[in-house]
Amino acid sequence: MNKRKWVSAVLAGVLVLSAIPGFKSETASAETIDVQTIVTNMSIDEKVGQMLMPDFRNWKKADESKATGFTVMNDEVASIIKKYHLGGVILFAENVVETEQTVRLVDGLQQASPEIPLFMTIDQEGGIVTRLQTGTNLPGNMALGATRSEKYAYQTGEIIGSELSSLGINVNFGPAVDVNNNPGNPVIGVRSFSSNPELVSKLGIQTIKGLQSQNMAATTKHFPGHGDTAVDSHYGLPLVSHDKERLRAVELVPFQKAIDAGVDMMMTAHVQFPAFDDTTYISKKDGQEIMVPATLSKKVITGLLREEMGFDGVVATDALNMKAIADNFGQEDAVVLALKSGVDIALMPAQVNSLQMEENLSSVFNAVKAAIENGELPMEQVDQSVERILELKVKRGIFKPSEEVDQTPIDEKVENAVKVVGNKDHLKKEKEMAEDAVTLLKNEDKTLPFKPKKDETILVLAPFADQVESMTRTINELADKRKMKNVTVTGYSFSGKSFNDEVAGLIDEADYIITGSYVVKNDPAVNDGVIDDSIQDSSKWATAFPRAVMKDAQTKDKEFVLMSLRNPYDAANFEEAKAVLAVYGFKGYSNGRYRQPNIPAGIQTIFGESRPKGKLPVDIPSVTNPNQVLYQFGYGLDIRTGKQLN
Repeated sequence: MNKRKWVSAVLAGVLVLSAIPGFKSETASAETIDVQTIVTNMSIDEKVGQMLMPDFRNWKKADESKATGFTVMNDEVASIIKKYHLGGVILFAENVVETEQTVRLVDGLQQASPEIPLFMTIDQEGGIVTRLQTGTNLPGNMALGATRSEKYAYQTGEIIGSELSSLGINVNFGPAVDVNNNPGNPVIGVRSFSSNPELVSKLGIQTIKGLQSQNMAATTKHFPGHGDTAVDSHYGLPLVSHDKERLRAVELVPFQKAIDAGVDMMMTAHVQFPAFDDTTYISKKDGQEIMVPATLSKKVITGLLREEMGFDGVVATDALNMKAIADNFGQEDAVVLALKSGVDIALMPAQVNSLQMEENLSSVFNAVKAAIENGELPMEQVDQSVERILELKVKRGIFKPSEEVDQTPIDEKVENAVKVVGNKDHLKKEKEMAEDAVTLLKNEDKTLPFKPKKDETILVLAPFADQVESMTRTINELADKRKMKNVTVTGYSFSGKSFNDEVAGLIDEADYIITGSYVVKNDPAVNDGVIDDSIQDSSKWATAFPRAVMKDAQTKDKEFVLMSLRNPYDAANFEEAKAVLAVYGFKGYSNGRYRQPNIPAGIQTIFGESRPKGKLPVDIPSVTNPNQVLYQFGYGLDIRTGKQLN
């Protein structure tokens, strides 16, 4: 019996059952399709395909000279989806450039898999990790942590879910529920709600519920936790050395609560957790002995996540092309080890951006088949994984009986998506969230709000041009709204630069100075407990330049405010400033749109158009005295009274 016939036979049997009085049938319920029977009738090739999820971020056709963003469906990609019976595809910014284009691309991808629809997945976390180039970006998780608002978290999930769903995307790889308790973390930072596991849990669960309210499959990541790392697993292999008790009390808490709340999927972390598994392998990179990362650990995925924590949903790896995995384990071995560990989906198992590179996917596919055939990867385990995958596809309305399949014409889908993605209501809500998240850390001498008078000059400095543009544009919009006459706004981007006479001259001419600080990981030069401002080498520009601006402005008695644009920990570099605020987002204005609402929200606060309500979701340690906390979790000032918010 061919695949089309056995799928139809199973669905027909279910339809007969649904006609029986008292038979319980729910939309998007695993009871509507006999998944076990389908899996029993699948070939090994079909099962392996469901467990592989590549990306087609870029594509080079046979007649093209180089790979470019894959935005329009073609027969070459369709042939790969069909040949390998793929279960899903992950999309990136290169794929989702415009709303109509995205709807048509996603529809085209699904057309290539007519029997069992694809998981169409994306990393749309909100904040600094967003892919949709026309969507609502939202202020991000740490901004939500600053608001303490479960309502905003739910709305975030709801907005993301509705926009993705309108495009035909059915799985979001979010929210991140990592507990960011390492100020030096180079990859999580503002992607985390907080350093407090209870706050992370509350906001994470509400985001999950918001996503699921739009029938979007929600994913928590990066299990068992990427928050206390000092290495980015895109580039190296991080280690979390805490004991089991500490991990259960902090890192694992949000994951357990998400499991209890019914999260659909879990994404693994390429991080070593020796407390749960200290098994070693020989690195293919340098021949050194290394501990197994969670992604490849049966003790972590099966023992901890499945058996101890009780998760029976779908587990996907983080991208297997990340250097933490690819460099140390190799392409084929990494995929087989991940699936052996108990993972259901190997994400980005091989790079394929042309038919000439198809052999990469073929090699991985055949390695998994060989592992099944020689008993290294038990068929029973494979069947369980495929059942979980198909059950989730049924639950979220992705895989339906033929009578229920959406027959909406593509033009109607496009029309609906255009109304949903980035609409005015969503933009209004993200603006409100971002403004309530702004956290005022210092406001000595009532420096804020700024109240420029006629013919005064405002100098804006930030690392990157898009950030400067976001600030200057927002100020000019405010000037038009409030009819501030002849106020001049000057902008300067300083990435990689040293303080010079030109900047000193701009400060001379300015009445008000706004400086944005963008520091991923604090690394100022500190001598004898004092930041050494004499060091102006290029590696220190991120702290040295804005500190030089602050010092010069204060010497000249200019009104100065420091706006922390990314991880709020960098506020500790500016203890001497009279006014400091954190906005938790660094994306500026480019391609005709604000890429995040955070910078405009900060500007609104600086000029008194909104009242900051944010309270720190993390501790900010002192730079000059690292063992001391400069600003505590929960700290935030009322701009009117100067007192701490309740």
